[in-house]
Amino acid sequence: MSIITFSEIGRLTSIGLFLTGVLSVQTFAETKKLDSVALTVGDLGNPFFVQIAHGAEAESKHINGKVKFTALSSNYDVNTQTNQIDNFVSSNTNLLLLGAADSKGIAPAVMRAKQAGITVVAVDVGAEGGVDATVTSNNKQAGTKDGAFVADRLKGKGQIVVVNGPPVTAVTDRVEGFVEEIKKHPDLKIVSQDQNAGGSRDGGLRVMSDLLTALPKIDAVFAINDPTAIGCDLAAKQAQRKDFFIVGVDGSPDIVPFLKDSGSLIAATAAQDPYLMAEEAVKIGYNIMQGKKPKEPLTLIPVGLITKENVDRYAGWTK
Repeated sequence: MSIITFSEIGRLTSIGLFLTGVLSVQTFAETKKLDSVALTVGDLGNPFFVQIAHGAEAESKHINGKVKFTALSSNYDVNTQTNQIDNFVSSNTNLLLLGAADSKGIAPAVMRAKQAGITVVAVDVGAEGGVDATVTSNNKQAGTKDGAFVADRLKGKGQIVVVNGPPVTAVTDRVEGFVEEIKKHPDLKIVSQDQNAGGSRDGGLRVMSDLLTALPKIDAVFAINDPTAIGCDLAAKQAQRKDFFIVGVDGSPDIVPFLKDSGSLIAATAAQDPYLMAEEAVKIGYNIMQGKKPKEPLTLIPVGLITKENVDRYAGWTK
């Protein structure tokens, strides 16, 4: 039987402490610093995306006060966004927050970013190509809430128009939730749902003007976001039509005056929290950089329905 002397115990303890110190140094060295964060979204002219940029920048600077933060508009153009991502790769970005212009079309650029060692978090909309995580509002819930509101107000009978948007998951999920809810009522008919207004006020005005010319009877309009809803409302005013109401998605500051205006046709919006969404995306992305993956690849932020009746109690977006 071997006997270990006190001197050997001391020597082994010293070795253990040394190894512990080495491991601690290695663990510390493996902590990755957040030096550069890049965000590319559909349109920074939209207050919703401005809030995403503000939330992402604030959380990035909370982690590292000296972080370089860049936010760009893709203008919903996948080629523009692809070039932006390639430039982010060249500039050694640590964390990329991606509001995809085209959830499928952006995949090759995402793959290149991943191959370059960049952590990629899809925010607001999903993206293919192997993103590390996705943080969005519960967009299907938004569509469902709007659909239930429309069905209730129309008492289960009427003709409905969907003013659609860009081919991204946030939009398709909203439309899916809305359509599923409307289909529960056999006497509710969707008479148009394929017109893409580009998610903008001008697009909503253009598409809705055409629909008002083509369709003499409309009872309700589902617009995929607030700028589109505002454009639809402007089209109705120009056409002097007051025979329908409009619902949107976002809960943006811009929509609040329309909800408070008894003369506006905008009756409700499913409110998101883009600032909180962006904060969560940065937190999750930074944790992934440290080897801490989220329990689920998709994080959903709940939405709430804001109407003309409860808008005075609406606190608005987080920041």
